[in-house]
Amino acid sequence: MSALLELTKPRITQFVLLTAAAGFYVAATAGGGTVDLALFAHALVGTALVAAGTNAFNQLRERDVDGRMERTRGRPLPSGRVTPRAAAWFASSIAGVGLAYLAALVNPLTAGLAALTLISYVVLYTPLKRRTSLNTLVGAVPGALPIVGGWTAAGGSLDAAAAALFWILFLWQLPHFLALAWIYREDYRRGGLVMLSRDDPDGRRTARLVLLYALALVPVSLMPRQLGLAGNLYFVGAFVLGLAYAGAGAAMTLGPTGARAWRVFVASIVYLPALLALLVLDRLPT
Repeated sequence: MSALLELTKPRITQFVLLTAAAGFYVAATAGGGTVDLALFAHALVGTALVAAGTNAFNQLRERDVDGRMERTRGRPLPSGRVTPRAAAWFASSIAGVGLAYLAALVNPLTAGLAALTLISYVVLYTPLKRRTSLNTLVGAVPGALPIVGGWTAAGGSLDAAAAALFWILFLWQLPHFLALAWIYREDYRRGGLVMLSRDDPDGRRTARLVLLYALALVPVSLMPRQLGLAGNLYFVGAFVLGLAYAGAGAAMTLGPTGARAWRVFVASIVYLPALLALLVLDRLPT
């Protein structure tokens, strides 16, 4: 059971639930509404099941890559603690149940977004990691969809507000993943994954893109205030957080090192929960 749980990548699943919960809350409280706790619980349960199944499918498809990489060779499949057959049954079962759960107890649109997340991650992003460094852009799509799923679960439509939430999550991921790829560039090379860092020996191109995406995130992160989803507390906080994130990226451009890439990665881990917390706090009744 422990090995099967490990297949779901619990930390990533927790991040997915965090973003979905924020999207749900913002949509539910738009226009002075309140949170339907039962619907909220159903949305999180279904989202968790689909996210867990998606991560398990990813590990199933990348078990050969994981076996070649120092960082991942201890995972359940390359280490032999779970068979591919068992992993396939487990992944398909929980993902299928999650999709049916969302369709029946939340709404078909949210279930459709969850299905799109699974397909884009497993069918598109996972194989592209072996072929092109553009996989990072493709992989940011399924990473940005859960917050939209949370939004639609609470009754939100696919409007400008949903698009703003999507683009915040999309842009946030890019410096995060580029920094990680630089830190583990040798491991990715051993695994046969085509990452930008593999063809960027001095890291300067990677660092420039980290800074570019972090800077692009600043104005996009302010859009919830312009769309009426948040107030001044969020606006000021998002601006400060964005400058700090971009500052970590700027430091990396001065000379890419493992330590500077780690600072970008840590900044990304701090940025997203803080930004979502501000978005929620700014909507709490006073």
